[in-house]
Amino acid sequence: MKTRLVQLALLFSLLGLMFFLQSCGKKNEPETPDPEDINFAVEIGDSKIPYIVINTTADILNEPKVAAEMRLYVKKQLVQTNQIGIEYRGSTSFRLSDKKSYGLETWDESGNDLNASFFNWPEEEDWILMGDVVNMQEGYTFDPTLMYHHFGYELSRQMGKYASRTKFVELELDGVYQGIYVFMEKLKKDGDRIDIATLKDTDIDGEELTGGYILKIDKTAGGAENIGQPLEYFLNNWEDDARYTAQNSFRSDYDVFGNFIEFEPYGEPYHGNQFLETYFIYEYPDQAEIKTEQKAYIQSYIREFEQALLADDFTSESRTYTDYLDINSFVDYFLINEICRNIDAYRLSTYVTKDKNDKLSMGPVWDLNIGFYNTDRIPLADWVINYNQHVESDAWMVPFWWPRLMEDLYFRDAVKVRWQSLSGSTLSIQNLHSIVDETANLLIDNGAIERNKKVWSVGGESYDQSIVNLKNYLSERISWMDSEISGF
Repeated sequence: MKTRLVQLALLFSLLGLMFFLQSCGKKNEPETPDPEDINFAVEIGDSKIPYIVINTTADILNEPKVAAEMRLYVKKQLVQTNQIGIEYRGSTSFRLSDKKSYGLETWDESGNDLNASFFNWPEEEDWILMGDVVNMQEGYTFDPTLMYHHFGYELSRQMGKYASRTKFVELELDGVYQGIYVFMEKLKKDGDRIDIATLKDTDIDGEELTGGYILKIDKTAGGAENIGQPLEYFLNNWEDDARYTAQNSFRSDYDVFGNFIEFEPYGEPYHGNQFLETYFIYEYPDQAEIKTEQKAYIQSYIREFEQALLADDFTSESRTYTDYLDINSFVDYFLINEICRNIDAYRLSTYVTKDKNDKLSMGPVWDLNIGFYNTDRIPLADWVINYNQHVESDAWMVPFWWPRLMEDLYFRDAVKVRWQSLSGSTLSIQNLHSIVDETANLLIDNGAIERNKKVWSVGGESYDQSIVNLKNYLSERISWMDSEISGF
């Protein structure tokens, strides 16, 4: 009997201990907060647009990145938390815009890069929060529709080309509402982004030397020497945009009109002849990683391509420049940027890749915030590749490649075939308008436009009017392009 009582006592004690431990466990488990208890900087109601909250540990710099915590909410439900590094991004846009853009890296607790996924996209560590350029003092914005980037990238994807994945979000930074942003992938070599072969340090001869490479035609935007500079420095560091050196880039042998350049490269920023030059910046491998042999190879490849393009007789049946370029990628790059009337295309923010045992390929498309109907540099009834005919001595002009390609019936035929294959579907005015309407409805119906306007209103046209203007522009532009291309 005594033994039975002892056993029962032990059993009750064990049950009590288990109940106690379970109770403690329940108290320590994170509870999903009630959406009604979430206190954002603004009330978002039942908005379906993701809401990002970032809290920093120090003042944000241009570089290096500072540590922060990022929380992603969907319908007021916390869906993920990430440790990140954050910095300002952009050169001209940083100087001109009160609404800043940010570069992000996902980190582990020790501040090391850590791949992460957002919105079920492929994992990576580098991301961008892109804000539209808004200058409050002078009362202008580059993109009153807030969708130029998204539109161009979505169009590229629909054409079967990779473009940075995008998602509209609203941003709160250190307790202050920042408005509508586009969360997007940073362009870089990656199997799910710019998918080219890895070029190792030891790949210095033979087949391995042939790729992959990523070059950019762009501003230099400073470098490692700018790390730690105060923010005030970056508000007026215009010369850093044009500091081309043998370490970070190489120059085309030919000027923007196709003439051989006699003067030396790497002059002072904005020297008198800079507008004639085209520089190719080493993006991958970058200037710190690329080997001498790799530099020599890609420089020689570009040189041989340009020589062939200039030397070919377009009245004959034979072509040699086509041995060096993937003409389909050039055609698609041309069509997308011309539809968007992207005045930075070809001469800035321009990516050129060369994979192993492959030809030069244009793209991905990038940086579309100046163009469409909101520019007067290029007439609506002309090609952006004719930029040099409308703008005199810009520090960055369109390389001779594009006007020269347009002289070739073979290239024009390729443009015409591609245009006709897509004009009834992807490039139809109905589809283009559909992209605009779906995007505008998302932002309007979820109240984001009104919330954004309270922070970034610069007057001028209403948002509704900007959508009408964009759709009218697209109708006119597509009609003009169709008429021109039909005559090729």
